[in-house]
Amino acid sequence: MTSDSGRERIIDVATRLFAALGYDGTSTRLIAEAAGLNIATVAYHVGGKRDLYLAVMERAHQAERAALEEAVRELPAGGADAAALLALVDRYVDFCAANPAIPALWMHRWLSDAADVAHLESLYVRPLTDMIVDAVREVVGDGVDVEYAVWTVIWATHGFARGGVLDADGRRRGMDDTAELARFRAHLHRLVTATLGLR
Repeated sequence: MTSDSGRERIIDVATRLFAALGYDGTSTRLIAEAAGLNIATVAYHVGGKRDLYLAVMERAHQAERAALEEAVRELPAGGADAAALLALVDRYVDFCAANPAIPALWMHRWLSDAADVAHLESLYVRPLTDMIVDAVREVVGDGVDVEYAVWTVIWATHGFARGGVLDADGRRRGMDDTAELARFRAHLHRLVTATLGLR
């Protein structure tokens, strides 16, 4: 195993475990066992648990940033319209559906997981939300709290990604259910349209 492939394998495993169990609920030993390695090998490739968590969150951020920057670049020049803003919402929902570990990682943080790693929101979350708020603000009127509108999309999407909704039989339906995802997307479109005062 090369150093790079070993590091990526460990980060992949750690991402799945941190997303499922949270930082506080995941030990380095558990990560090593799931990767089929010993703790010394994990430490050699990535350092301690905190270093590994930072690497996981950095990789998650880079993926999310790339997706959102591309989505913002694709907004029409000269000002977006309602359809373009709803397409931006769809891009975010699609990203979360394709990368379910990322909403899970942030949901754990919202529940005070990894509280001793305090700088990630200002380093990763704030710049991305500011970028989206700025793009949306160019389109909507002054009477709209764009920041809260953007956060509402984030909260709803992450909540749906992690918890889904219960069907009539009490089973959870979420992002992996095509019909339920379409229903969630339609609801989010109505919510965003009403909140931003779009036509």
